[in-house]
Amino acid sequence: MSHDLVIVGAGAAGLAAARTAGELGLDYVLLEASHRIGGRGYTEEIAPGVAFDLGCHWMHSASLNPFVAIADRFGFTYRTGTYPRGLFVDDHWASEEERASLDAFMDQCAAAIAAAARAGGGLSVADVTERENRWTPVHDHFVTLGSSADPDQVAVEDSQNYQDTGENWPIKDGFGNLIARYAEGIPVTLNCAVRRIDWTGRTIELDTPKGKVAAKRVLVTVSTGILGAGDIRFDPALPAWKEAAIAALPLGTHNRIGLLFERDIFGPDCPRGGVFVDFVEPGREGMAFALNAFGQNYAVGYTGGRHAVWLERAGQAVAVDLALERLVKAFGSEIRRRVTRTIVTAWNGDPWTKGSYSAAQPGQAHQRAELGRPVDDRLFFAGEATSTNFMSTAQGAYLTGIAAASDIARSLGLVTAA
Repeated sequence: MSHDLVIVGAGAAGLAAARTAGELGLDYVLLEASHRIGGRGYTEEIAPGVAFDLGCHWMHSASLNPFVAIADRFGFTYRTGTYPRGLFVDDHWASEEERASLDAFMDQCAAAIAAAARAGGGLSVADVTERENRWTPVHDHFVTLGSSADPDQVAVEDSQNYQDTGENWPIKDGFGNLIARYAEGIPVTLNCAVRRIDWTGRTIELDTPKGKVAAKRVLVTVSTGILGAGDIRFDPALPAWKEAAIAALPLGTHNRIGLLFERDIFGPDCPRGGVFVDFVEPGREGMAFALNAFGQNYAVGYTGGRHAVWLERAGQAVAVDLALERLVKAFGSEIRRRVTRTIVTAWNGDPWTKGSYSAAQPGQAHQRAELGRPVDDRLFFAGEATSTNFMSTAQGAYLTGIAAASDIARSLGLVTAA
């Protein structure tokens, strides 16, 4: 039996494509290599009734984000507005003058990146931002969290092209749980990794552990980590321009260290939601924390880029100890005795993603559009790496999945072009 469409990957892009394909009347099959849906949107409980997102957590650019309406539809709780911030530098909480100095430096970096992106030239974020400033480690750290790669690995155009409204709203009930709720009723075949896509003939054949599947069209939504590793073989091979796009958009690493405490150990004066700890001690990587989000007694330490990869390989115990070391400097050694549970993510080693999200290499931001371009009007691609304005986000993946499914329906003559 040949289907209209096979969708490879049941993350946000694949699920949105499946929902759209069904609404447009396509006969589709959705295949997922993992034992679960959601891809890089995944929620666990760090305590009974306390959700912890291992992947996406914030609804970024919320006024433009379709997941806000989805969260409202299903009654999920989220926080609006901006989160409070604190800054711990060296061995003290920053003064107003120090915080103003940091803000000015961050603005300076943003302006330099924007100017370089407009000028072109294929520069990295590191190329255009001051390297010796006291606050350079702070800016660099947040680059690694936003892009999952270090500043020398990130195209200035990626930062400029991202449509950032400054609205970043976390979901109390878990973004992974929201994606799973959205997916209810969508048929998915789990534990079904696609090993080979043969598009030699008019009908495309996909080889899986559960047998062959045939379709007129295929939509690939897996990460560039999977594509770049060659985990899916294409026969014939993908054209050189597509391979170049995959190589230009590698996945970096962003990991989280969750620490649950038996009670509120940070005190009433601590900024809730975000505090920056121990950034500027020479020779040390900084670490940002979210503290007691939604009034729940846990902290989340954030790592990104090469440091995140190193820490992941060092092991969970090392990651937890490092996070506690940073918190102890600001809040005292008592907190060590109050930890009741920990969660540490390991996206670099995840076999179904092989990383967190894509970062365009310097001079290669244009490859996002190329990655999303169909091959022979039969092989289609979607996912956060193909988004030109919401890369690295769940909404970017979601929106590209909808667009790809609509394009596929048009290519099959099931809907007319707008």
